[in-house]
Amino acid sequence: MNNITVSLGVACGLAGLVACAPVSMPQPDEGALFFAENCASCHGSAGRGNGPAAAGLSPAPTDLTQLAAAQGGTFPTARALSYIWGDPEQGHLARVMPQFGGAMADDLVPVEVDGVLTPTPRALAALLAYLESIQSP
Repeated sequence: MNNITVSLGVACGLAGLVACAPVSMPQPDEGALFFAENCASCHGSAGRGNGPAAAGLSPAPTDLTQLAAAQGGTFPTARALSYIWGDPEQGHLARVMPQFGGAMADDLVPVEVDGVLTPTPRALAALLAYLESIQSP
């Protein structure tokens, strides 16, 4: 019985060390992959809203390189995060862009949103990093 207790104690201790290990934050290139697979058909490969599927959409896809410019030069992390994730209260008919919450893994990383570290799916954090990296003045 003591061996089981010791084994459980060691396992819990190791789990605690893993939980305390520094989190590897996603880089823009990781988000670029998600973007290419899920967003470029509408927003275009450069994010300017001119993808091959954009012609038939109303409203037209947003020029994602201008998100910060539209907010006085500050990238709107909270707004982008909530829009990409999707509001479960709104059905898919309430907007043209699909909700990506279900397509994103549960691997969470901390993202600063309005001064608060917010647990965010890694794929979404990577996409936000990529979008922030393509902003034009």
